[in-house]
Amino acid sequence: MNLNTASDDLIKIRPLTKEDFKYVLKWSKDNTFCSANDWEENRSEQELYKWWLHCVNNTARDFIRLGIELENKLIGYADLACIKKNSAELGIAIGESALWGKGIGFKSSLSMMDYASTHLGITIFNAETHETNTRARKMLERIGFKEVSRIGSEKYLGTDCKLIQYRLSL
Repeated sequence: MNLNTASDDLIKIRPLTKEDFKYVLKWSKDNTFCSANDWEENRSEQELYKWWLHCVNNTARDFIRLGIELENKLIGYADLACIKKNSAELGIAIGESALWGKGIGFKSSLSMMDYASTHLGITIFNAETHETNTRARKMLERIGFKEVSRIGSEKYLGTDCKLIQYRLSL
């Protein structure tokens, strides 16, 4: 896997499958990933599998989770949450922390936004990240998101941080 040249054609957004669980199980053992994404650490494999099946079989009208695939391997997921009329909240999680900072989140975000605008008519995207998550902040700003507020706080990588809300209108 050539990490430094992960081009757009290597990254795919696709439906989740039960077979992806082996990757999810690996992510669940990465404490950095768990801490960054508010995943409970040391979850039982059975509980995690039950949760994963719920993700795969999601029927919510206001939430979509798609897998991020790189070279035929699930490496993360992209979410559209709070879908209402022409707006949605964008979320990205790269499951393998070794892949962070390689531009995969940026390319995956663009792919998910393209999917949302083409298939769902979404023209307003919201996003939220922690003040100390400089990679996510730079990625959102590079895409064109603008900071709209700083409301709330929560733990990120073990430290209490302010939350920053962003918006992008197409």
